[in-house]
Amino acid sequence: MKQYDYLIVGAGLYGAVFAERAKSAGKKCLVIDRRDHIAGNVYTYEQAGINVHKYGPHVFHTNDTEVWEYVSRFTKFYNFKLGTIANYKGEIYSLPFNMYTFNRMWGVLTPEEAEAKIAAQRDAAGITEPKNLEEQAISLVGTDIYEKLIKGYTEKQWGRPCKELPAFIIKRLPVRFTYDNNYFNALYQGIPVGGYTQMVANMLEGIEVRLGVDYLEHKAELDALAEKVVYTGPIDAYFGYRLGALEYRSVRFEVEELDKPSYQGNAIVNYTDRDTPYTRIIEHKWFEQGSGDAGKTVISREYSAEWKPGDEPYYPVNDEKNGALYKQYKALAEREQNVLFGGRLGEYKYYDMDQVIRAALDAAAQ
Repeated sequence: MKQYDYLIVGAGLYGAVFAERAKSAGKKCLVIDRRDHIAGNVYTYEQAGINVHKYGPHVFHTNDTEVWEYVSRFTKFYNFKLGTIANYKGEIYSLPFNMYTFNRMWGVLTPEEAEAKIAAQRDAAGITEPKNLEEQAISLVGTDIYEKLIKGYTEKQWGRPCKELPAFIIKRLPVRFTYDNNYFNALYQGIPVGGYTQMVANMLEGIEVRLGVDYLEHKAELDALAEKVVYTGPIDAYFGYRLGALEYRSVRFEVEELDKPSYQGNAIVNYTDRDTPYTRIIEHKWFEQGSGDAGKTVISREYSAEWKPGDEPYYPVNDEKNGALYKQYKALAEREQNVLFGGRLGEYKYYDMDQVIRAALDAAAQ
């Protein structure tokens, strides 16, 4: 007899949700993680009384009522709505693109004027069917906004010219012809009171968790403990990169605690020019209504980089080459008995948090 029904590799959102659902169904689970903490990339820790998002900012948002009701069992939420600021060489613009942005850029006052300006720039660029990110961006918001607010930021983020990136990447960014600067068009939005780590800890209550355990280094002995494995690590690493390595973008952060009540007056400011080396600055206290020590603030400067072994993989590079390679790995995964591959790394897919939770709920229900 095996000791556990499920060995769950990864204590991030997918692993925690799957474990919680399996436990509620009477299954015995062991959750392991190679890091020294739970919560994966949504991990938050306290500094100066402020919950710092160690691996970058995460704002929970969803239109899925079932997912919202599920996570609300494990935390209360601040009523936080993200309004991002773009800084282009000292010029300040509102994100996502909305009438405030268009007014600042062109001086227009009505949606009709903004739409006409974008249409004229689209026509001047000769774009009918966008073939890459640059053409898609110009088609959506015109040449001026593309050059100032998209091109430099995107090329820093992805390390590739916009002409070499697929069009669909930019389609996630809202464009509104209203004075609404709420970044997410979602029914439910918020930040967990007490941070994401506490929310995940509540999910994992009563479940055995072992940290600092590298699954791939001890695979045989760990597999022997459980009937089934839920694997949320990189799919190519699971197979020893036998078909080659999938590409990711990685991120590093410079964290600074400052003796002042506010640094930038907003949770996120994007630096959209190419010359500023970082992509954005996060001021963590503004995610929770100015929480923490009133005289201190904590900021993180975010730098994007190409992933290499030893780095944390963040964003899958979902271009044609990597898509084809993932399909080959997926075929191998489907032949693995009693192993479920899930999550952002296990499925080589960009997931929002609610999508990860939905996928884990669905998988656990099968």
